[in-house]
Amino acid sequence: MRPMMRTLAEQVDPRHTALLVIDMQNDFLTPGFGAERAGRDLGPARHVIPAIARLLAGARGAGVAVAHVGFWTLPDHGSDSDTWLWKRETATVSSPHLCIADTPGAAFIDELAPASGEWQVRKHRYSAFTATNLDLLLRARDIRTLVITGVSTNACVETTFRAGFELGYAVVVPPDGCASWNAALHEASLENVRHRFGVTPNVDEILSHWTQ
Repeated sequence: MRPMMRTLAEQVDPRHTALLVIDMQNDFLTPGFGAERAGRDLGPARHVIPAIARLLAGARGAGVAVAHVGFWTLPDHGSDSDTWLWKRETATVSSPHLCIADTPGAAFIDELAPASGEWQVRKHRYSAFTATNLDLLLRARDIRTLVITGVSTNACVETTFRAGFELGYAVVVPPDGCASWNAALHEASLENVRHRFGVTPNVDEILSHWTQ
């Protein structure tokens, strides 16, 4: 068995850490696109863009692996089961028509655009691991820790940190690096991290270990 990583410094060591940037796409963050048209307040999500941008810059400078994970809905609901489509139609401030493949709404926002060589992972469900190649990519780089950022904390971020933990990864979720349209759900997800899945240091704490 490998030595247990008990401290944040050990967990976020750039040699075995990956930064996941989840669903930072036009349909979720850009005015006039899908989520806003569905009635969602974009303020909380847009508020974390600068913090994630700082983490992204720090990751690039320290050699941390980076994965941009994006929602990807096939046209004519080609990726939607009946139960998935029903719940998407009835979900709070959401829509079954978000992030349609190869449309501007599915593109990553300019402020956090992927750099050459960074992974781009497309998913059809909330978790970044469901039916994607993310786990294979991470294991090929001997990644042990996931720093998980993006939107929404209580949906795609939470399903990803749960799945990552179950697969054996250490989980790090910075509260100021993720957001939800619902503050109570955001806080509840962070409490889940603290109690059962990992740790919740802020962005500056993580960066302090990537800039030494």
